Amino acid sequence: MSCHCGCGQDDAAKKEALEKVFEQYRGTKGALIPLLQEAQEIYGYLPGEVMQRIAAELKVPFSKVFGVATFYAQFHLKPRGRNIVRICQGTACHVRGAARVFQSVSEKLGVGKNETTADLRYTLETVACLGACGLAPVMMVNDDTHGRLTPVAAVEILKQYE
Repeated sequence: MSCHCGCGQDDAAKKEALEKVFEQYRGTKGALIPLLQEAQEIYGYLPGEVMQRIAAELKVPFSKVFGVATFYAQFHLKPRGRNIVRICQGTACHVRGAARVFQSVSEKLGVGKNETTADLRYTLETVACLGACGLAPVMMVNDDTHGRLTPVAAVEILKQYE
């Protein structure tokens, strides 16, 4: 059975990769967060059954694993898109029309804040600040920063990532 995250890696290969991670951290104190990070790297998010495996491997309650995974914003419990679109909502961006940029991108993708398109191509997020206030309003797609956006320009930029 193959993965639904769009990575092309099948379930058996992911399980094998996860087993190697377990071997690496077996017996290591404080391994929960590194295990969660590496598991998320393998799967693209943290499926419930993977968190169950981590709990069993570490001999800790599932509630502890789930609590850590839901406490930290870096962890995701649902599949995410191949392209992560982050639209800044900081003061400079807000004043220069970030809300209109967000609305335009949201309509184009057909998703709202923190949602992923059905084809797993895009996940749309807002962030408090991207640190590029001089380029406001700003959007990042994966590691690429795009500034001085208009609603139309932001939608045009997305075409590069299809």
